Amino acid sequence: MEFRIAADELKKALYRAQGIVERKTTMPILANVLVNANKGGITVTAFDLDIGVVSEHPAEVIKTGAVTLSAKYVFDIVQNLPDAQVTLKKLANNYVDISSGSAHFKIVGMAAEEYPKLPKEENAPLVQVGGNTLLEMIKKTQFAISTDETRYILNGVFFEPQSTGKVRMVATDGHRLALVERELPGDFKLKSGVIIPRKGLMELKRLLDEAPDAECHLGFAENSALFKKPGLTMVMRLIDGQFPEYQRVIPKEGEKVVLVPKVRLLEGLKRIALLSADKSNAVRIGLEENQLVITASNPDLGEAKDVLELAYRGNGVVIGFNARYLMDVLAVTETDEVSFELGDEHSPGVLHAPGDRSFTAVVMPMRV
Repeated sequence: MEFRIAADELKKALYRAQGIVERKTTMPILANVLVNANKGGITVTAFDLDIGVVSEHPAEVIKTGAVTLSAKYVFDIVQNLPDAQVTLKKLANNYVDISSGSAHFKIVGMAAEEYPKLPKEENAPLVQVGGNTLLEMIKKTQFAISTDETRYILNGVFFEPQSTGKVRMVATDGHRLALVERELPGDFKLKSGVIIPRKGLMELKRLLDEAPDAECHLGFAENSALFKKPGLTMVMRLIDGQFPEYQRVIPKEGEKVVLVPKVRLLEGLKRIALLSADKSNAVRIGLEENQLVITASNPDLGEAKDVLELAYRGNGVVIGFNARYLMDVLAVTETDEVSFELGDEHSPGVLHAPGDRSFTAVVMPMRV
């Protein structure tokens, strides 16, 4: 195997692999990428047995062949090459010579035959999707995915096509929930929703970030998801399990509804959370006549208070929340104002755009 390729092109392929390859693994080959040179160019494959990405790249192929190489070390090498072009040549015993300008490296590789095969997904019906829309949906749900490995069905986002040509994505960690519904017309041929794992979702987000306007296709087979865009294919295993009945968690319209300037609320929460106790980020949200009051107290540091002026008439209430959870929602809200619905001190808070619940976040209260 021998080929010549633009260093930037090879760097792009290896960058895509960084989030997928396993650094600490009992199978050393999973820390590698499979480089395959054929007449049309090269393909670079990264696979951790759950997520696989195959990307195609133009190259001047002198001799076809394949080998696997360390994703991390070769990426570091390619980032620091002196020339815009790089040549890779396979030597005896799977060693690979990497040369660019005055720099030469001889890297230990592993046999291509030992690299695990990606699952074949010919039977996944592909639907053309808007990359920008899919990217927005991921950003508006990713923060609520659970990181508790013991509750594995919450370690991903629930992808649920609706009968209206829309798709709903939902994430919850038990303390908060994020739901977004957008137009993604097309028949995914799913009987019910599927759970896309967090790691796969983050890699999908990274691929969409590269070129959100590129033509994208998404499909699902029995236990896998398939994503394609020009020159790239991604396959990932889905989480096997039943997502909880999330509709039960979303309250009907709260007793107390206020419109709050988003930036002003976000700034107030950041300030007051500086004095919240330990890692809970606990703050109190109080509603009084024409005021929303954010307070925090810490026996070791003192107290903090911030007052936002707004239109409110009704009974007062004080509810404890994790400020970080509220800030995560506000960070992805695109409207200047946010509708904040509150009940009593035991009821969750609900945030959404005024008059539009297509993106809704629910934050459970906490004792403060």
